[in-house]
Amino acid sequence: MIWNIVFDMGKVLVGYDPVAVCRQYTDSEDDIELLRKELFASREWVLLDEGTITEEEAMRRVRGRLPDQRMRDMADACMAHWHEYNIIPTDEMGDLVKELKEKGYGIYLCSNMSLRLRVFEDRLPGIRYFDGILVSAEEKLLKPDPAIYERLFEKFGIKASESYFIDDLPANIEGAKKCGMDGYCFADGDIARLRAELKRRKIL
Repeated sequence: MIWNIVFDMGKVLVGYDPVAVCRQYTDSEDDIELLRKELFASREWVLLDEGTITEEEAMRRVRGRLPDQRMRDMADACMAHWHEYNIIPTDEMGDLVKELKEKGYGIYLCSNMSLRLRVFEDRLPGIRYFDGILVSAEEKLLKPDPAIYERLFEKFGIKASESYFIDDLPANIEGAKKCGMDGYCFADGDIARLRAELKRRKIL
């Protein structure tokens, strides 16, 4: 019996588009690709999600790879303001969270995310209905490491077999299943299909 629904954040509860952030500061496609690659697709970005590097250290490394001060300034601006342009709440997901909560489910978040999440968490759709938020950077663990799911269960006193996970990455769903938590891969972003699956599972 499922009693808890666990959501991922990026590309599930909210849209996530690093290129949209870069476009706030440049119209050059070459600049945008370089910023995307050296900042948002960098090893440093992963380490921020892992909680093993500060934003200051990450930017020191990123700036060191950029060719000139103009690009470094744009990278600094992207880092400072990315959550203002890159976190796009999805109203339909907010409605789904509310509906699930009203049916009596515990609602949780398990996200690979830096400490910056705490700056904008009040913008997450349905945030008022969440019973717990687990941020990878705070735990120094990343999905799909089984340890992060075990930490989720321990921290909030929930059982894997009674929980259902919604994430956009197949590897994260597989990691959860190895720990006994079933789930749904929301890779296509199709909320109607997600709802249909929840109804098939008799969750909705």
